[in-house]
Amino acid sequence: MKTKDMITMLAAGVAPVDRHVAAKRFAVALLVGGLGAVLLMLLRFGLRPDLEAMLSAPLFWIKMAFPLVLSLGALVAAARLARPGVPVGAPGWAALVAPVLLIWGAALIVLYLAPAPERLDLLLGLSWKECPFNIALLSVPGFFAVMWAMRGLAPTQPRLAGAIGGLLAGSVATVAYCLHCPEMGVPFWAVWYLLGMLLPALVGALLGPRLLRW
Repeated sequence: MKTKDMITMLAAGVAPVDRHVAAKRFAVALLVGGLGAVLLMLLRFGLRPDLEAMLSAPLFWIKMAFPLVLSLGALVAAARLARPGVPVGAPGWAALVAPVLLIWGAALIVLYLAPAPERLDLLLGLSWKECPFNIALLSVPGFFAVMWAMRGLAPTQPRLAGAIGGLLAGSVATVAYCLHCPEMGVPFWAVWYLLGMLLPALVGALLGPRLLRW
């Protein structure tokens, strides 16, 4: 058999690859993660009672913007890592680091301008003990949905991919948690919200080699 004939035979009946498969899988994962986090938040914690008033407060939208922007950066990085041999790249890392640096910078300014006796309260708020764990709880549906999405795209760096996937799930969960959490201190968000997002990222790094095996 000639080489050309063999190639023709092997290629016969092969269906074309869907170019949008990654977008579709991540869309499903974000839908499951977002709706799951909101539903868990409503069932476990409930909406903050002054939410309607907060919708007109610029500070509330800044609070929502922090995890939302971080989730967009994590989505870009996760989509790249989900494909074989594709690195995060400098722009991807910048999209992850920039919102963290911005919120840390804002937190330092707030702490510097605040009277010394008020600084600890701004940092700890009223819920620092439970906040990270509440976020981690809300991230559970998104965590498994994101791992499903990434596994089907054959990642070759499972530990890093798992960490970024966990960060994506955690940041989406934090957006939902903002609808309940009464904390309005920038230093609080910079520490405890970020820690809550890093918990599922740590779990993803630990379980990535197992969950993303293909």
